[in-house]
Amino acid sequence: MPTFELIYADDSLIVVNKPSGMLSVPGRGPDKQDCLIHRVQADYPDALSVHRLDMSTSGLLLVARGASMHRELSRLFEQRKVSKRYIAVVAGQLKEASGEINLPLICDWPNRPRQKVDFEIGKASQTRYRLLSYDAQCDCSRVELEPITGRSHQLRVHLAELGHPILGDELYGSEESAPRLLLHATQLSFPLPGSDEIRSFESFPDF
Repeated sequence: MPTFELIYADDSLIVVNKPSGMLSVPGRGPDKQDCLIHRVQADYPDALSVHRLDMSTSGLLLVARGASMHRELSRLFEQRKVSKRYIAVVAGQLKEASGEINLPLICDWPNRPRQKVDFEIGKASQTRYRLLSYDAQCDCSRVELEPITGRSHQLRVHLAELGHPILGDELYGSEESAPRLLLHATQLSFPLPGSDEIRSFESFPDF
């Protein structure tokens, strides 16, 4: 398994680039203990996870150093003050060059970890999208995605419901359509706790 790429580190926070195929945090069972946060903690013992990416998703992850900064950064996520953008390659050609997807989501318990749209008890979920390019040869589109909320599998379900599943998605599309899930967390911006400074990081996908 490829290891992570260190993007930035100081006394309060760490930004890493997670490869596709690596868990963000440990799962259940001894075979799911190798994960990004444990690898980061090998070099930075005070590192604590602030948010996650799906195992199949690559890209930028913000990690706190120490309990105090973990509380501060977690609060930023709760207050939606962290701006995140993703790059994805999806099936087909989008009809609109940009738009917003508003579909409430909930866990599909009999089929977990799948999520599903549920207009009665689902939690509000919003994703903005922007078409970057269309490739007629493969009939696929490169899109920029901005999740306003942060539900599990939100981007994957929203694009699938739009009729344009992300390539390589084994849960909501076709696993055979790409060697991996073509979804990458490409930009991360947030106000530094205790100051007016905005920290911004960028990572380009390898697809």
